[in-house]
Amino acid sequence: QVQLVESGGGLVQAGASLRLSCAGSGRTFYDYAMAWFRQPPGKEREFVASITWSGDFRYYAESAKGRFTISRDNVKNTVYLQMNSLKPEDTAVYYCAAGLRPISDVYEYDYWGQGAQVTVSS
Repeated sequence: QVQLVESGGGLVQAGASLRLSCAGSGRTFYDYAMAWFRQPPGKEREFVASITWSGDFRYYAESAKGRFTISRDNVKNTVYLQMNSLKPEDTAVYYCAAGLRPISDVYEYDYWGQGAQVTVSS
């Protein structure tokens, strides 16, 4: 079992930055690829970014490229999502997830956090 807890969400204006954190506990954190997904109001959950267990490879959705950065600290058992130049369409509940492969398929991930609300006002 892996337990994941997100933090760092909030209400910001368009153009601002936020950093989400996801603290892991339980089974060995560095065994897992990690990802961030988000679920906008009334829409399905969608892939944002992922990172391999070592941190050597990172993958991004088109909507996140150039604005968001995923990183991890395996000593602190934490994965981060730095979000810059936020837009109103980034408004969503953001979830971190742990799985074996850093792919964009939501069904790849076995463990999920409870979610963090990010609201971007125009």
